[in-house]
Amino acid sequence: MLDLDQQAITLTKTLRTKQHIFLCEQLKKARLDASLTQTGLAERLGKTQSYVAKVETHERRLDVVEFVAWMKACCGIKHSKGILYALADIK
Repeated sequence: MLDLDQQAITLTKTLRTKQHIFLCEQLKKARLDASLTQTGLAERLGKTQSYVAKVETHERRLDVVEFVAWMKACCGIKHSKGILYALADIK
């Protein structure tokens, strides 16, 4: 069982933090690796091109469900694990 006293975590706003910037870069990389334009990805997601642009330029955060949808639309969910592990290691 996890002892929460030993594992203190402070939740703060995450927009434009190191972690957020890293995640946005990885999301953009996933899109480019899938040879998708912002418009092409937006169509797969049922969103607008500006939605994709705002995520990639650190103006908008994604929730977990949106992250999964983005990864599925680009390259499949299998690449998500590596991104999440790397994200967890950023201080």
